[in-house]
Amino acid sequence: MAQFKPFQDETTSLTLDQLTIENRMDRIAVYGSLQITRDKSGLQWARQLKEWLDATVAALEQEVLPEQVEIRPKERIENPFK
Repeated sequence: MAQFKPFQDETTSLTLDQLTIENRMDRIAVYGSLQITRDKSGLQWARQLKEWLDATVAALEQEVLPEQVEIRPKERIENPFK
């Protein structure tokens, strides 16, 4: 799997079980669910999630951050095939 680069694009979407992590330029969206079981697969998923979160924290720590960003609503465009 390619290395996760937080806040670098608007297209990366990662999944673990039913948990989705979507990359954006101004935020990381995390939604869904993930059951980390007490077995080898649970350990693997926990490590992957930790890797993605560690990368996100490292990216944030390298910047001078504002108190809060303004989350703009997604722009809706008309379907060109109608």
